[in-house]
Amino acid sequence: MTESSTPPRPAAFSYPGHGPNARTGVAICHGFTGSPLSVMPWAEDLAAQGFAVSVPLLPGHGTDWRQLARSNWRQWYGTFEAAYRDLDARTDRCFVAGLSMGGAIALLTASRHPVAGVSVVNPGLSFYDRRVRVIGVLKYFQRTTIPIQEDQPTAPATDDGDYSRTPLAAVHELKRLFGAAVRGLHRINAPVQVFKSRADAVVPPTSLSMLQDRLGPQLVEVVDLHHSGHVATLDVDAPEIFIRSSQFFLSQSGSGMTKDQVLPASAANTTHPTSETI
Repeated sequence: MTESSTPPRPAAFSYPGHGPNARTGVAICHGFTGSPLSVMPWAEDLAAQGFAVSVPLLPGHGTDWRQLARSNWRQWYGTFEAAYRDLDARTDRCFVAGLSMGGAIALLTASRHPVAGVSVVNPGLSFYDRRVRVIGVLKYFQRTTIPIQEDQPTAPATDDGDYSRTPLAAVHELKRLFGAAVRGLHRINAPVQVFKSRADAVVPPTSLSMLQDRLGPQLVEVVDLHHSGHVATLDVDAPEIFIRSSQFFLSQSGSGMTKDQVLPASAANTTHPTSETI
């Protein structure tokens, strides 16, 4: 195999920005058992437009399921929070974004920091499998389970490491993360944009319902993705995500507005989605 054909390995991504968008930062978080590879086209598209971008690799990810079993949600969140704080210190305004579990981490960050805005793709806040209710006990009797698989995935697979098994200890940590994110939703003052795939076998519709019920006017835009599965950032609707999110970042940035001048979402809703506006 030649060097050019060697698939990329999971690694953090950072870009300092250039041109008029360099003072606007976007910190992006990948999902559970994933890696920056799942959001890399999104990050690279924003970087090409001149935004300053940071995509950390979360602990226990990009390696194997055994490493994941030894990590916890506070480590995942802490790694992303540190990346956000570093990027925020280097820019005038900083947004947070994420895919799946990364959406929950982005939302939790927004509940604890004055972010400029939030853009999330199929954000996870709830589970399809009801057995998660007893995951705290179940993990002591069953160490791992088979990962959730979409019947007909249309997004290309990324080489994120060995996650052929999902450790239940990590699922328990994921449940704790979701709980913390949900409890913090009422504290979010920044505008929130949500992309939601209609064919998503991983995150149930209740996650979006929670956002609609608890964010109020902060939820400024919901975009239906008609042609993609869960990892929509690598799927058919990815170009729409890239275009609409960059429009959102630019519109919420205003004209020279700094992080200390960010308007409440109820006063700064300048997006015009073709699907659904909340």
